[in-house]
Amino acid sequence: MRDTLDVLKTRRSCRKYEDRQVPDEIVEKIVEAGTYAATGMGRQSPVILVVKDRKIRDEISKMNAAVLGTDSDPFYGAPEVIVVLADRASFTHVYDGSLVMGNMMNEAEALGISSCWIHRAKEVFDTEEGKKILKKAGIEGDYEGIGNLIIGYDAGGKRQAAERKKDYVHWIK
Repeated sequence: MRDTLDVLKTRRSCRKYEDRQVPDEIVEKIVEAGTYAATGMGRQSPVILVVKDRKIRDEISKMNAAVLGTDSDPFYGAPEVIVVLADRASFTHVYDGSLVMGNMMNEAEALGISSCWIHRAKEVFDTEEGKKILKKAGIEGDYEGIGNLIIGYDAGGKRQAAERKKDYVHWIK
């Protein structure tokens, strides 16, 4: 088992993926890590949508690209995406969903799976088309898209960590 600090130091966003799916049992561990993220007052405002269906994945990618004003794949060829949304009724929903994303990125790294947080989930899932995708998955309510976590096997897109800045930490003793 890898040391937590080692996982945190080596996890980097991957922007080039092999075209092969991550086995369900590994994805289940990644999303389970997300369900254990801290949430404001323990309300568990986020929901997680795992998209392994290539057609739906491509549809979400296309919608995401449209927000950017491009037709390239903002998911960098990753074969699947995990979408995190959170209930807008919770005043901590953005933070809650962000912690879910972080937990999942770190668990993916610990399991040897590459990942990258892709923004614009809010814009995509605020559309009628996005809401139809959610409804198809059984998600109804006032949810805000927090992030898209693309996952897969690294095809040479992972970078080394940048040197940490000198004034990152300040102390008062």
